[in-house]
Amino acid sequence: MTARMRRVFLVIALLAAAGVIDSAVALRNHYAKSKSSYCEFGESFNCDTVNRSSYSVLLGIPVALIGVIGYGALLGLSTLYREKAETPAMLLMAAVGGLGFAIYLTYIEAYVLAVWCILCLASLGLMVVITGLASLLLVESLHQA
Repeated sequence: MTARMRRVFLVIALLAAAGVIDSAVALRNHYAKSKSSYCEFGESFNCDTVNRSSYSVLLGIPVALIGVIGYGALLGLSTLYREKAETPAMLLMAAVGGLGFAIYLTYIEAYVLAVWCILCLASLGLMVVITGLASLLLVESLHQA
């Protein structure tokens, strides 16, 4: 593994850790009984509206919990399993899946709820960057083979 690849794995791990935190905050707010104000900026930006809507649960599982698990998997792949030859491909597949889910949720925010959640938008940004970096890792690993 090249030094560049090790740095990319490290950046992905840091971004995935930030994603775990972001999703954990969203999960805490999903279950909160009181209204939070940290993410309320008028009618267009309100995390409570998004986090407590019917779209915040998928098959009985809070979407934020899915985020914690997904980012945890990305974190594990980019740290514990980074030495395995198949990890760059697995990391890219997981990142693309996460990005697709984030895009779907962003669509719900934009066209169904008409309300934005800053935590959700941050998660989307994290997934875009992680997916790009995972793509670079896969390309570099294929060039090494």
